[in-house]
Amino acid sequence: MVGTLILMIAGRGIAQLITNGVRIQIFYGPYAFIGQGWIVLPFSLYIVAFVFAIAWLLTRKTSIGLFIESAGINSRSSFYSGIEEKKIKLLAYTFCGLCAGIAGLVASSNIKTSDAFNIGMTNELDAILAVVIGGTLMSGGRFSLLASIIGAWVMQAITTSSYAVGVPAFALQAIKGVVVILVILLYSEQVRGLVRRIGAQKEA
Repeated sequence: MVGTLILMIAGRGIAQLITNGVRIQIFYGPYAFIGQGWIVLPFSLYIVAFVFAIAWLLTRKTSIGLFIESAGINSRSSFYSGIEEKKIKLLAYTFCGLCAGIAGLVASSNIKTSDAFNIGMTNELDAILAVVIGGTLMSGGRFSLLASIIGAWVMQAITTSSYAVGVPAFALQAIKGVVVILVILLYSEQVRGLVRRIGAQKEA
């Protein structure tokens, strides 16, 4: 997690250097269509569906998904089982980077501006919440792409509902932070042990 945050900050800094901190307005029509176009449904939804289909095929119709889960649960055991866990992790990170690039493309085309500093700000919190709500353990291992999509919908519903009831944008991050803490507590072994003890006492 620390390495991810460090690279995120470094990536933003590199993007700022490349653009000299200038927000470039983009007037290219096909580019704007990526984030704002409609073909019955928003065009960005088709991009999401395509990426989801590729990820599902790779992780559920090939052995890659099994290798990823194995490396996530116990990388040392995976190594001794003949799985090149370093290559599996590199593949997973590379695919995540590709997905992040596509998301950045959609986000920048939606506002028609290459804002290297503000685009995607705090989205890492939403991404963590989406996968955790979807049942993916923080320690790694088994995952569900469909449940992660549902988790993303839940996060969007929280955001939209908060704006609808008049919650200011700066306070929304605090609400999401509280949700993160609650979700992590629910997944923690201490809370699970407490729930099991309470259940055992009731049965007794």
